[in-house]
Amino acid sequence: MTNKLSAGLAALVSLGASPALAAQPVDWQMGFQPAATGIMTQIRGFEAYTLWFIVPITLFVLALLLYVIVKFRASANPVPSKTSHNSLIEVIWTLGPVVILLALAIPSFNLLTAQYSPPEADYTVKATGYQWYWGYEYQDDEDALSFDSLLLRDEDRADAGKEDLAVYPRLLTVDNELVVPVGKTVRVLVTAADVLHAFAMPAFGVKIDAVPGRLNETWFKAEVEGLYYGQCSELCGKDHAYMPIAIRVVDQGQFDTWLAAAADDVDAANRNLLAAIETDAKSVDVAANVKN
Repeated sequence: MTNKLSAGLAALVSLGASPALAAQPVDWQMGFQPAATGIMTQIRGFEAYTLWFIVPITLFVLALLLYVIVKFRASANPVPSKTSHNSLIEVIWTLGPVVILLALAIPSFNLLTAQYSPPEADYTVKATGYQWYWGYEYQDDEDALSFDSLLLRDEDRADAGKEDLAVYPRLLTVDNELVVPVGKTVRVLVTAADVLHAFAMPAFGVKIDAVPGRLNETWFKAEVEGLYYGQCSELCGKDHAYMPIAIRVVDQGQFDTWLAAAADDVDAANRNLLAAIETDAKSVDVAANVKN
């Protein structure tokens, strides 16, 4: 278990240095995945902010319970107190929660406003949930590119060039990732073709229901190149656990090349993109070694 945890943490630490590595769940993970968007950075900040309220309140309530248990136990107070009114206590327990809720509500509303006030989209992608895979359609060109993204089977890893489990983990790796350019706003139109699904990408701060017959809209702007994993987050049948989401964030030049090639052959475009990413990663490693 220790070795697995060390490997997972090493992959996350190396994310910025090598675009081939991925943001993914790790063993014994206690917090969120590293943020790859501004929205997720705000979510992580809001989580840390709320802990400054949650922890003291929890400790205070625990202390009060222990105090009451000890001081007002039957052996120490054979005659129960008949106190029925205390103005000071009532003022404190009324104003205290109001102040705390206001302190939580204001940054919460600011975060919600940021989430639901997207900048103008550079690209639009439609994501359709099926039992049990995702279909993607790029809607910015007249000849819209569309393809399906399914869980990659173990026997197909070698052909896909995805044998490194540290980068392409079991039950999260797909045959065709959703590819987007770094630093661009991507609008995602989410729906479903059969039952309820949910499109969730933790590193992006994105989670939205996919409802049959309805289009829900979300967005993200990835700020770090890499490979990011999410999953369907709405119970959708027997293979719900085998419906991953993978988004590969690349530079604009790589994206343009991939998009043009994918219009003719998605598989070939993916292989070429993967080769280009691995070549860039090796160049970064060589440059780092020379510098050292």
